Amino acid sequence: MIPAATVAKLHNALPFWLSLGLIPLFAFVATQGGLWLLLMPLSTWWLFAVLDAFTGLNLENADLQTTEKQLFWYRAITLIWFPLQFCVIFGAIWYVSHTDHLNTLEQILLFFGVGIISGTIGINYSHELMHQRNRLERWLSDLLLASVLYSHFRSEHLLVHHRYVGTKRDPVTARYNEGFHRFFPRVLRQCWVSAFEAERDMLARKNLPWHDLSNPFWKYWALQAVFLLLALAIGGIPGVALFVFQAFVAIWQLELTNYVEHYGLTRKYLGNGKYEHVLPRHSWNAAHKASNWLLINLQRHSDHHYKPDRRFPLLQNYTEADAPQLPYGYTIMTLAAMFPPLWKRVMNPRVRKWRQMYYPEITDWHPYNKALHPAPR
Repeated sequence: MIPAATVAKLHNALPFWLSLGLIPLFAFVATQGGLWLLLMPLSTWWLFAVLDAFTGLNLENADLQTTEKQLFWYRAITLIWFPLQFCVIFGAIWYVSHTDHLNTLEQILLFFGVGIISGTIGINYSHELMHQRNRLERWLSDLLLASVLYSHFRSEHLLVHHRYVGTKRDPVTARYNEGFHRFFPRVLRQCWVSAFEAERDMLARKNLPWHDLSNPFWKYWALQAVFLLLALAIGGIPGVALFVFQAFVAIWQLELTNYVEHYGLTRKYLGNGKYEHVLPRHSWNAAHKASNWLLINLQRHSDHHYKPDRRFPLLQNYTEADAPQLPYGYTIMTLAAMFPPLWKRVMNPRVRKWRQMYYPEITDWHPYNKALHPAPR
């Protein structure tokens, strides 16, 4: 008989396991084709937006004294996700290569659904895993990122974003009034460069060249090459094209989230190349319950920047007195970001309110709007 305490812990963790429902749903729509394929975006973006309206906000905080053992059922979903995602990606490539009931457009829509799984869930879980000290978890993070051809995100996120968030040196801090369609190509270019330079500079401090085998970029390239070759072996050139397409969809969703998380929020410039320390006020937060289940509390983003290695069940909620709040969860806000006039109408007044609330002494925001100050080094 399962102990009552174990059952209670599993019961509390179960909402964060809702992502597993995407896998049988994906298998179903793959066999049906047609308009059924639209269920994949509807089941994430729209379903959880509706659920947010019914479930409301979660303003409670977990006990920070909770032990690793007590978090087992929360951690388990992130630990088992890579093999599941692997089967979805390469199973789908095999499936479209051995069946003829899906036309080209349907195959593209199917792999759009794959990208939703590997982006909304996979990259998000890799983000959780990369912040942990456990070697297995870091490897799982690398495997998840390689499966969407975005391995350098680990270096960029850990070495650049967390250090330079809210400054010009952080590519993924969206500038005030910068639309997503300008942000996205800029980030694709700058993130890879900043990640590579961060690893190169770390090696230089050890008197090692960039091409030393300890540079994680060798691992990144090797893992990505393995996945590309596997896609080629299973599905030929069309299999590689579909694999790359799902990776692009996943990356697009990641950068949409990055865009929302810090839009228009800048750290106060202190002069001499220095900025204030990162504070809860430098991230947008959302306490919407259902979308936090889907995104394993990613929307409690201020606390993540305060304690980057804090596991997702323990992330703390902040009120508007300490951190700015989004009007809706990420599922709605990322969709709004695709329409810059709508996004600016909703968010620019909130950025201006944020400035008045936290930095009333700053009267000229022009340098911050264009991020002209040099970032601290």
